[in-house]
Amino acid sequence: MAFVEITWRDRRVRIEHAWVGSADAAAPLLVFLHEGLGSVAMWKDFPQRLCAAAGCRGLVYSRPGYGRSTARAADEHWAPDFMHRQAHEVLPALLAALGVDAARDRLRLFGHSDGGSIALLYAARHPLAGAIVLAPHILVEELSVTSIEQARIAYETTALRQRLARYHDDPDSAFWGWNRIWLAPAFRAWSIEAEIGAIDCPLLAIQGLDDEYGTLEQIRGIARRVPRTRCLELEGCGHSPHRDRPEAVIAASMTFMDAPTAPRSA
Repeated sequence: MAFVEITWRDRRVRIEHAWVGSADAAAPLLVFLHEGLGSVAMWKDFPQRLCAAAGCRGLVYSRPGYGRSTARAADEHWAPDFMHRQAHEVLPALLAALGVDAARDRLRLFGHSDGGSIALLYAARHPLAGAIVLAPHILVEELSVTSIEQARIAYETTALRQRLARYHDDPDSAFWGWNRIWLAPAFRAWSIEAEIGAIDCPLLAIQGLDDEYGTLEQIRGIARRVPRTRCLELEGCGHSPHRDRPEAVIAASMTFMDAPTAPRSA
């Protein structure tokens, strides 16, 4: 585990990160972007497994407010553009601080849930070798809101807070930053459907048929707007395909990264 500081919102912010996979500096780089309650530790060994199988380097990091990165201040409330800020401000600053060059490093992104949305927003503005997104959000659905409301009840009435404390220095920072903005009335109109039309790199979009946080419209909507999208819909899989169906995700990711192009398919 390592830390690097970046300047964000006129202050110095500490970012927890880890390098996994190949030690070959010439190997392609895959950057992992976690879910709305995720962190470096919550990925567990999946990034290492995927990078070992694919022969690439991996960079895993915790966004501000998560894991061991600088926590969100108690009075700091995220705005509806919080994922845009991560894609357009935090991620570019982190890559610059770590000396990552997208072209030289053949950069790809691997994002889950909110991290998938951040990956899409980044790809709409920056050149990439490709991106893999698991259960991304491109619009707010009633199913998402209902499940996030249930998560709030669980956080207040069960041991969820104690479980998250294993992965976050400040679990309240991680949980309430995510939960309050997703449940804010102003966030109901959030959508990145128009913005992702600018993506010109290959995409692999994966979603479980039993996803409790979004319908298949999320990845099918991507495929309609980004021609070089390949969709994978997994049976026996909820909101976390890399946990529910890791072997299927690894196999699909390897095929995608090996392909010279990623044509659209259903």
